[in-house]
Amino acid sequence: MTHARRTVSESVIHAAHTIPAEVARRIRLVVFDVDGVLTDTAIYVGRTPRGEPMELKRFDIQDGLGLKLLEQAGIRVVLISGRVSGATVVRAEELGLEMYQDGGARKMVHLSSVMEREGLEWHQVAMLADDLPDLAVLRRVGLKAAVANAQPEVLEIADWTSHARGGHGAAREFARALLQARGAWEALVERYVAEREEDR
Repeated sequence: MTHARRTVSESVIHAAHTIPAEVARRIRLVVFDVDGVLTDTAIYVGRTPRGEPMELKRFDIQDGLGLKLLEQAGIRVVLISGRVSGATVVRAEELGLEMYQDGGARKMVHLSSVMEREGLEWHQVAMLADDLPDLAVLRRVGLKAAVANAQPEVLEIADWTSHARGGHGAAREFARALLQARGAWEALVERYVAEREEDR
């Protein structure tokens, strides 16, 4: 089944990659799925020399900085995964991000808890998603975003769609688009560079 956006006008296609400023300004929390969004869906499985199960995942390093820039802009970032994986724990710890894993893909439970704690409403939440386990949450949030290679059911309801595939810069693309729509991107980049200049 070909997704409808591929047959509509160029103006509609462009809009699929644009976030309205009024929508962007109200977002206070962004939820990222992990497998298929921060990774390319692949997992590498094997055993250690001691025979213990081992799993590796590929994460895009540029995505990580995008997530950190969202937090620097005062936007909460939470990772919620429908798989339990040590590799996800390592990446979340490296980035210093709040993370939940649920082998039953019960993402709504964890997000509802975060929203209650932060005093947030659904229109203040965005999600970047790719697959069926994301739909329960994605249908509720105020800004629905999908990676380019998301499943048709996700693409059908997405307000924004990346050019990049999951695990290949889609999260960074979304972070940039959201921050640009808020008018915050350039200042954040300049601050990031200034903090790393010599003799300052």
